[in-house]
Amino acid sequence: MGLRPERSIGSRQLFKGRLLRLCVDRVRLPDGGEAERELVHHPGAAAVVPVEDPGTGPRVHLLRQYRHAVGGVLWEVPAGILEPGESPEACARRELREEAGLLAGRWRRLAAIYTSPGFCDEKIEMFLATDLRRTDSDPEPGEQVEPHVVTLSRALAMIDEGAITNGTAVASLLLVARLLKA
Repeated sequence: MGLRPERSIGSRQLFKGRLLRLCVDRVRLPDGGEAERELVHHPGAAAVVPVEDPGTGPRVHLLRQYRHAVGGVLWEVPAGILEPGESPEACARRELREEAGLLAGRWRRLAAIYTSPGFCDEKIEMFLATDLRRTDSDPEPGEQVEPHVVTLSRALAMIDEGAITNGTAVASLLLVARLLKA
């Protein structure tokens, strides 16, 4: 017997912000019972791992950014929220320029992940960007990012040490490491 989906039988919106919506859905369970599910609806996002290879092995461009939700500074890859009608790759290209001051000549889709599927529908498409060249960065108003370039092996060690804890950064860096070793 396979898993059976819950069926939505009602929904009420509790909050609608500039970015997110919070709803409570009433669902019919596979056994016939009912339950409530608190859901955060998100427009989606894209992330990019910019990689250069100066002849000594791959180097990745990372960012340090303060995140109020966790009360601290995190190591991240360039990433951002999809604008209405924007494709994930276009979003990744925009964020690469805005946050890292980079353009890329080659792009490859890595994967897509749901960040917290127990309560949120946010889906992030992740990309690898190579053939990099510098341009002017253009961060969003109030956005503070500090760019850093480290070897891919150092970034992987930072994951092992617990220094990189942003889930999107961890997933995308591990995907890039696997891809480049293939």
